[in-house]
Amino acid sequence: MLSSDITKQLREHFGKLTSSVQLVLRPTPHSAGEQLLSLLEETAACHPLISVEQSSEKSEHPYFEVYKDHQPVGMSFLGIPTGHEFTSLVLAILGADLQVQLPDASTIERIRMLQEDLHFTTYISLSCTNCPLIVQAMNLMVAVHPSWSHTMADGAYLEAEMKRLDVHSVPSLYHQDTLIHAGRATFGELLEKLEQHFKPTSAEAPTAKPAPHKSYDLAVIGGGPAGISAAVYSARKGTRTAIITDALGGQLLETQGIENFISVIYTEGAKLAHNLARHIREYPVDILEHRRVHEIQPSHPNYPGAHFLKLNTGETLSAKQVIIATGARWRELGVPGEKTYLGKGVAYCPHCDGPYFRGKDVIVVGGGNSGVEAAIDLSGIVRSVTLLEFQDNLKADQVLQQVLQGRSNTKVMTSVALKSVEGDGKAVTHVIYEDRQSGEQHTLQTSAVFVQIGLIPNSQFLKDLVELNDFGEIKVDEKNRTSLPGMYATGDVTTIPYKQIIISMGDGAQAALAAFEDSITAASS
Repeated sequence: MLSSDITKQLREHFGKLTSSVQLVLRPTPHSAGEQLLSLLEETAACHPLISVEQSSEKSEHPYFEVYKDHQPVGMSFLGIPTGHEFTSLVLAILGADLQVQLPDASTIERIRMLQEDLHFTTYISLSCTNCPLIVQAMNLMVAVHPSWSHTMADGAYLEAEMKRLDVHSVPSLYHQDTLIHAGRATFGELLEKLEQHFKPTSAEAPTAKPAPHKSYDLAVIGGGPAGISAAVYSARKGTRTAIITDALGGQLLETQGIENFISVIYTEGAKLAHNLARHIREYPVDILEHRRVHEIQPSHPNYPGAHFLKLNTGETLSAKQVIIATGARWRELGVPGEKTYLGKGVAYCPHCDGPYFRGKDVIVVGGGNSGVEAAIDLSGIVRSVTLLEFQDNLKADQVLQQVLQGRSNTKVMTSVALKSVEGDGKAVTHVIYEDRQSGEQHTLQTSAVFVQIGLIPNSQFLKDLVELNDFGEIKVDEKNRTSLPGMYATGDVTTIPYKQIIISMGDGAQAALAAFEDSITAASS
């Protein structure tokens, strides 16, 4: 089941283990039981500290738990963690022995302050590229919160349970029968959701210690290609640098195949993000991950000559110079019913949620590359795809349009405006759209609406601080300076044309070099 290359990599990863790890398998009459046993035995054979043991408890479905030194660590898997979830298995083994990249002390404290004795279940699909992010984030939280537990549950084995809970989208994180989160999320976003639900209410609940204020020469806000490039270049100049980000990698974590990163014929977003994170950790950069900047004060009486930053965690820091690299996020439709039916037919990831609408009629909104690609992908799964585009013509590359035209179960409708998403309270049933030529409104039956209408810059927290254009992009000069002295901007959040990974990396380096040049000029004047 495991190739020789994978086996070699596992031996290297598992070489970090210092404690014994047991994969405790529950006997099952299910036909997939032997496949799971084979996978676990081959994985365990990669290191002498890993073993497979049989539980005295039985299971209707393939199921195993992860133990450390013969004690449960709270991580379990219902199903066979292959495909995208195989990495979740590997990280669970390493996480049982805390041989993974742990959150910083402040984030660990936030997790440990939450309620005790909670068990979570993440319902997944093996075809979902976003599901491992939630599974791995929850397992990491379990690793640092000793009374928590978490199960990855493959929905393919739990049809009745999925129907009872009315699960229409993956990943879906539940505590008992309560939905905590559906869809993609970063570690920080997920932690915020858990804090909303499970902060202790008792007067005896522990109180977090306020983090000390820190001062830097330069702070980078955003951890995508532009932000990491800026931080690395800044650190190489000997500048005291911090990077504040929700997740190292940024939009790369939502990117599938990458074929235009020069010198690399093919890679994937998650892999490139991992490499960027590994690179920045080679430098003396303070990485404040799983955080967002809520407010920037360009002047503060206690920190003259520096920008004062307030974070969503309550932490504060100051920096003489700031580089904004907050990138962009998926644009929402903003129509009635969109949020109501999120996870119940409204989706943003065709790879993740497409399989749940196999044999059904679906809609894709957006005629750019992402929309046409989504329609092409879905056409191989669903009964029919109708693509709706607001403009008079599709904006996608011609080669993609030709592929779409060759699919017999697709239809393109241009000059239409989606007005609302409708449903029966449980799932999407139809949409209302307007013909922009005639002004007439029509109903279109559908089981799902996949939204693919581009990105919006993450600049809202800077609205009254720096000059923005009509699209919300930060206006910058030829050296990435904004309208506020000492503040620079780079990457997809700015007015630079052509939002590409390779351009963002170069632009981030340019912003850091410009900031350093300005600091030298200021010091010598």
